[in-house]
Amino acid sequence: QVQLAESGGGSVQAGGSLRLSCRASGGTESSGCMGWFRQVPGKEREAVAVIDGAGGISYLDSVKGRFTISQDSSKNAVYLQMNSLQVEDTGMYYCATGSPWRHGFYCGVPVAALGMDYWGKGTQVTISP
Repeated sequence: QVQLAESGGGSVQAGGSLRLSCRASGGTESSGCMGWFRQVPGKEREAVAVIDGAGGISYLDSVKGRFTISQDSSKNAVYLQMNSLQVEDTGMYYCATGSPWRHGFYCGVPVAALGMDYWGKGTQVTISP
């Protein structure tokens, strides 16, 4: 059973930066797909940035140019550098991994949110005006 642990969330003012980290442990399954997702109360969880096993990356339109996802396979880790943060970026951010194609989805924004197999517990990001 793969376990994911996120860190790096917090509260910053608009325009600031945060770096989220996620490390996977406990499983030998090669996910092939990792990503960051966020959810705010009353809304569906959405894919923010996703990276596939070949290094292909996709982003939610609203974060393009501001967020950067990266991966360190040697550490089973994925990161999300978030710059120029906006109030609208507030939410609970989750790391996830899996094989969405097994569920009929591809590894990319937005549908990866529907097909990931393992999820972290989330880290809160709060952006103030």
